[in-house]
Amino acid sequence: MTNMTYFEAQKRASFLIKEKNLDKEVARLFLMEMFGFDNTHLLLHYRDEMSSQDADRYFEWVNQYLDGNPAQYIIGSTEFYGNRFKVDSRVLIPRPETEELVEWVLNDFQESPKLKVLDLGTGSGAIAISLSKEHPDWDITASDISKDALEVAKYNNEENGTKVAFLASDLFDSIHEDFDVIISNPPYISEDEIDYMDDSVLKHEPKQALFAKNNGLFMYQSIANYIKMKKYTTHGTLYLEIGFKQTEAVTRIFTESLPDCQVTSRCDFFGNPRMIRVKY
Repeated sequence: MTNMTYFEAQKRASFLIKEKNLDKEVARLFLMEMFGFDNTHLLLHYRDEMSSQDADRYFEWVNQYLDGNPAQYIIGSTEFYGNRFKVDSRVLIPRPETEELVEWVLNDFQESPKLKVLDLGTGSGAIAISLSKEHPDWDITASDISKDALEVAKYNNEENGTKVAFLASDLFDSIHEDFDVIISNPPYISEDEIDYMDDSVLKHEPKQALFAKNNGLFMYQSIANYIKMKKYTTHGTLYLEIGFKQTEAVTRIFTESLPDCQVTSRCDFFGNPRMIRVKY
């Protein structure tokens, strides 16, 4: 690996990655992340020679990716809503479509100086921390059943300089307050969808954050049952990410449990129905 330029290293890595039918742009991403380059500085360094140690380290990342490890776990962090988050196998990698769920809340409540928000099943803390970054005045609590995930979320909270409160809770078991807004990207994948999923997701991301019983609908039913108990004393707005084939089923769960609620569905950037809002 000696006497290889940055450009040659990226070219070789791209070839190896393409052979595996993986995203060859990861070769460029790894160079930028490993050496702290932006696009301009990467171009400026393309013709520079890499040290043998740097080349070995770079291709160690590439080989991990070729073995099926998610790029974000190899790097150890990812971007979400303009902020940086530590991610590892204890938490789900936050996806771009979840940014649109955050945006929906921010647009609906942009004029609200005070708001009590619950991020249910926070994982890396990406949703709660992103909301807190935009509205430091909001009172935001993030919960998760996984204490390992909460460790990651607390680290991200500190690194991002936000003041999210964290709570270990199996759904609403340890939650004793009422909230103006509840937002969640819950597990919603049915076990019978395993054959259609990417191997790297199945092998490396936490299954507890991916799969739900009852054809992927268990969490929505549980949330609806909780809100049903509260409907005579508490009113608010619920924002949920859903599977792209679940709009009808999830809408029915809430309209049957809460006949007076207003359910609105929304498509993501790609035109897939991936979010619902429930006003109760």
